[in-house]
Amino acid sequence: MKRAIFPGSFDPITLGHVDIINRALPLFDEIIIAIGINADKKYMFTLEERVKFIEENYINEPKIKVETYTGLTIDVCTKLNVDFILRGLRNPADFEFEKAIAQTNRKMSTIETVFLLTSAETSYISSSIVRDILRNGGNVKGFVPESVTIN
Repeated sequence: MKRAIFPGSFDPITLGHVDIINRALPLFDEIIIAIGINADKKYMFTLEERVKFIEENYINEPKIKVETYTGLTIDVCTKLNVDFILRGLRNPADFEFEKAIAQTNRKMSTIETVFLLTSAETSYISSSIVRDILRNGGNVKGFVPESVTIN
C-alpha cells in the first residue's frame, strides 16, 4: 500500500493545497493530511477548525485521512508507517527550501519526498496571503474551499 503524508499548518487549507492533494490521489492508496502543531506559532484558526475544514472538504474521499502531530515529520511517518512525504512547489524559492528539507529527511530516514508543481491557476495562493486578506476584511472566496468558514 502506497501511503503519503501531506504535512503543513493548513491555516487555512487553500485551493492550492486542494490542487496538490487532488492531483496526488491517483498516485497513492492513502494520503494523510498531517496538521503540524508548533507551540511557538500563532494561528488564525484553531486546530479543531483546521481539522474540520479538511475533513468536510474530503468527506466523500475515503483515501484521505487527517491527523495532527508535533515534532519531526519523519517521526510521524515512522509512527504511521508512511513511506512518502508529499509537497507542493509554487516557485523556485519553494523548491530550494523544500529541497533542503527533503535532503535532510532522506539523510535521517528512508522517507522519500514527492514534489508536485502547483497548477498555474493556484500557484499564487498561500495561506499567509489568505490570512492577510481576512485580517483586512477581504473576501477569500476563490482562494479556499467552501469548507473554510469564516466567523
